[in-house]
Amino acid sequence: MGKKVKKEVEPPPKDVFDPVGVESKKAQTVVLMLSSPEEEVLTKACEAVYKFSEKCEENRSTMLELGAVEPLFRLLGNEDKMVRRNACMAFGVLAEHAEVRKVMRKIECIPAVLALLAPEEDTICHEFASLCISNMAQEFTNKVIIFEQSGLDSLIRLMASPDPDVQKNSTEAVCRLVDDFHSRAAIRELGGVPPLLDLLKSEYPAIQLVALDTLTKITLDAETRAALREAEGLERLIEFLGTKEYDDLHVNALHVLSNCLEDAESILELQGTGGLQRLMQFTSETTIPDVQQYAAKSISKATKYAENWKMFHENEVEKALVTLLGADSASVQVAAAQAISAISEHTGSKDAFCKVEEAKGMELLVKLLGSENSDVKEAAALAVSNLTTTHPSNCLEVVEHSGIEPLVHLLAEQKDGAVANAAVALANLAGDEIIRMEVVRMGVVPALIQPLKSSNSLVVSKACLALAAFMCDSDARSELRSNGGLDILIKHLNSDNDDVRRGAAWGVLVCGGDPPTATDICKLGGLEILQEINQSVSRQNKFTQAAMDKLLDSNLPAKFALTGYLGPDNAITDGFFDAGPLRPDSRFMSLDELNTREVNEKRPILLVNVQPQEQQSPQPPEVESKTETKAANQKPSKKELAKGKSKASKEKEEKQKEEEMQLLQLILQQQEGEGGSYHPPMDHALYEYIGEVSNKIRPMATTREQVVALARFVAYKMGGPVERGKLSTFSYELPISQIKYELKSNILPIGRVKTGIHYHRALLFKALADRIAVPCSLVRGEYNRAWNEVVLNVDDTANGAKYPPKLYVVDLMHIPGRLMEGDSSEAVQYKKL
Repeated sequence: MGKKVKKEVEPPPKDVFDPVGVESKKAQTVVLMLSSPEEEVLTKACEAVYKFSEKCEENRSTMLELGAVEPLFRLLGNEDKMVRRNACMAFGVLAEHAEVRKVMRKIECIPAVLALLAPEEDTICHEFASLCISNMAQEFTNKVIIFEQSGLDSLIRLMASPDPDVQKNSTEAVCRLVDDFHSRAAIRELGGVPPLLDLLKSEYPAIQLVALDTLTKITLDAETRAALREAEGLERLIEFLGTKEYDDLHVNALHVLSNCLEDAESILELQGTGGLQRLMQFTSETTIPDVQQYAAKSISKATKYAENWKMFHENEVEKALVTLLGADSASVQVAAAQAISAISEHTGSKDAFCKVEEAKGMELLVKLLGSENSDVKEAAALAVSNLTTTHPSNCLEVVEHSGIEPLVHLLAEQKDGAVANAAVALANLAGDEIIRMEVVRMGVVPALIQPLKSSNSLVVSKACLALAAFMCDSDARSELRSNGGLDILIKHLNSDNDDVRRGAAWGVLVCGGDPPTATDICKLGGLEILQEINQSVSRQNKFTQAAMDKLLDSNLPAKFALTGYLGPDNAITDGFFDAGPLRPDSRFMSLDELNTREVNEKRPILLVNVQPQEQQSPQPPEVESKTETKAANQKPSKKELAKGKSKASKEKEEKQKEEEMQLLQLILQQQEGEGGSYHPPMDHALYEYIGEVSNKIRPMATTREQVVALARFVAYKMGGPVERGKLSTFSYELPISQIKYELKSNILPIGRVKTGIHYHRALLFKALADRIAVPCSLVRGEYNRAWNEVVLNVDDTANGAKYPPKLYVVDLMHIPGRLMEGDSSEAVQYKKL
């Protein structure tokens, strides 16, 4: 064995520097090292920048100030794998700083970073490159660049990476990119839905969360929802909800499911697989407030379409929501009540709601009306209002569970929504007469007056409608007047808000059906306001027109003055007066106001009144029995009565005229002493006319005979027939002026007019016809023309044919009793001068 020879160690080359261990604690030095030509130095420098930047935001800001971004960017394309990887790590962490991202955008770094997502790069590069892209995707401009550089394709591929950090960063980047709708469509086309669904099985909650958030955004698109159904996503979501260990993410899963449930196809699929039933069961059994709240919101969102609601209804959605009403969380109660409001748009849910016996749905809602939380009260009132709309059974449920009092109390609530909802609910209850009387008894009318003063137009409009619902009862109208509510209601007629104006008009419409209330409305200027509104093209509506018509129907003097027409259903009663035609823009004056005017030469104001001033007044002759009209101490036989009839009637007439004059003088004295408060005098002549027509004309067999006889009676009482050619010489002004002088008033009882022309006779005819139930109309023409129209059956012809009734104009002037067909030449001539 030979002797070992020691091997000579080859000395290092003379032109190579011996290795130097570089250690620096200065950031400036490390940044300078990023420009070194040696890979080892660059590797260590990049690692040092990464570790330093990862510590805090201030360190990342320091790196920016020292200019580390651009050298790192250049190193992303370094040929050395370690240098490239460490540079990517540092670059990805620095991108978390907003100002750093601005610099990165200027140097156009996105293509270089996306290149590091290539399959040949290692996992570390994938992790930090995807982190960088995720951070850059926070700005919209960068989203566009990433999308245009086909970054989504690489990110979707990396979602299936075995490395959880790569999964999280790439999914988070996708989640931010899909804020743009272009990316939502692209992710579906690139097959991104199945990888996202696969991430729901991840053992890392952070990855599951970002996957659910991404699914929530992309399922806003209908086609993506279809892709999710194809990937069996609905079943996976239901399974996810059924996994208790994921309960902290159930809200996020419900977000996705809520979007999917907008499609009837999704609900149909869940219905077929039993998923919908499991969803309702999950809703009833979960105890996590956030999950309960969003489950209710999801149901509310899904059931807005009738076809979707039907399938939920079949799976007892009402029962699930009633269960949520009993939760301890106020937010859950609000969400449940809102969902109940939503499904109550469908009659089936209204019917089913109160049949959930074990849950006592209406009882729970009534209880929530008294909650200390204002949001809960508002939502509960909304649910009650929707449930009771056109549903008498639910109205009874509210009453049975003592819901009236809390609803009335809610009208004083500070929250406008609660007040408006309570007003609607109370209006619904008013549909039942017995309930309405009970609600009025509990003080709803004074309580509704306060919301009328609100500055919120919704509250005011709902309060007006609610008031209108209760104005059917006289007690409610009295309360409204005594509490000053009528004045406020009328002022809202001038509102600029269409809903408020409609609500106020509806209230006036209902109140206007009551003559005393209608009179008060006119005194408060309601008629003038409606006149003005109905002349405006933009402000008028069907409600204001109907309100004015109703008001005029209860105030016939105003109606005749404004429209010149009274129909057969407008019966003239005591207190009616005709002051002549009135222009639409003119103000209608009451008798009190007209009475204050001095006697003038203008046309008189014709008054119809047989009601004496005394409280205990004799009834008109038509309602008295024959025995009551006889003297108390004398009971003459029929023969004796016939003999003395003529003489007795003359004596009686003279006596009544004397009493009438004395009474009128007394009334005038009272007017002067009371400062002009006008008391209509009793018209004794008209009283006698009514007695005569009741005894002689009313018993006639046909309406035609009654009309003809009454026309002749009226003509006889007002000067008899007047030939058409001699009408201009028929002197009626002087006698009327004499009556004015005698009464010292422009207001003349119609019975005092003994020489009258068209408009005097037409008014008397209408007043008498209404007393004996002969239907006729009073129409005003021009130049003191007025006439009466009647509708009569046409006599049967010889062959037995029958014809519809015809309209006739009654002649009271020239040939009293003549009936002229409405469109005939003689009728037209009668109406004109």
